[in-house]
Parts: sequence; C-alpha cells; structure tokens
Amino acid sequence: MGHPHLPTTEAAVTAIREIADEYRLELTVTDDIGADQTSRRTSSGAFTVLDADGSLPHEAFVELGGSPAVSVQIFPEDDARITVDSVTFPDVPRDSVPAFLLSVYGGLAHVKGRVFPPGQWLVVPLPGDETYKELIFRGLSPWMARTFR
Repeated sequence: MGHPHLPTTEAAVTAIREIADEYRLELTVTDDIGADQTSRRTSSGAFTVLDADGSLPHEAFVELGGSPAVSVQIFPEDDARITVDSVTFPDVPRDSVPAFLLSVYGGLAHVKGRVFPPGQWLVVPLPGDETYKELIFRGLSPWMARTFR
C-alpha cells in the first residue's frame, strides 16, 4: 500500500504526535501494556503480562482535540480503529493511520450522499487508490456538513 512501515504501537503514536504538532492539535494518549491490560486479550489469565510467544503487547488510545473529533485505538495486531465525529472505521492497518489522519486534517476526507439506496458516507481517500468509506448513522456534525459533496 506504499505507506511507511510502523513496526510498533509506539511508532504509530509517534507518527500521530507529529501530525498533531503539524496541525496544532491537542493530544491525549493512554497506553495499555501487557496481555492482561489490552482489550483483545480477554483469554489471558489473571496477572498474565506476556503473550504465549513471550512478547509484551502494547495498545494505545489517542484522542485528538479540535474539529473533527478524532480518536485512534491502536492494537498490538498491527491494526487500528479510527473514529471521526462518531463514525468508526474498524480494521485500518497501523501503517495507514498517518495517511488517514493527513487526509482528514488535510481536507481530502468528505461526506458523500446518495438518494438510492439512501444514505450518507464518510469517505477518506488515501494515496495509492486506497479509500475508506463508512455509513453515517447519526446526523452530520458541523465538520461533516462542511465537507459534503
């Protein structure tokens, strides 16, 4: 997909910090480290910190201030869940997270509507013909209304 490789959760958080600095956005990061702390490790026994392979899983939840409201949950399995103004994009590859955020903050992301079938979608295009599109279930936020095409 042509995005720089982010080998760890911390590398992804560092890339998000750089974007937050570039766009002058507030940033809050919550780290969960250890198999007993990460959200997808429910099968881990009590007080089990390492995965079966001996690795120490690291998950991060990042909230970016400003408009639109954006949060990024980065999982140890090389993917992320990005929420933009209540619209959730599950399973975004970790390497695509910076390009996704640059598209949102750089003005490329937009809302597209259709009469039939009826609906409105938040569309986030990335370089290299990669596009993420999710149905908007709630009403349009002011930011979404400004990006309507």
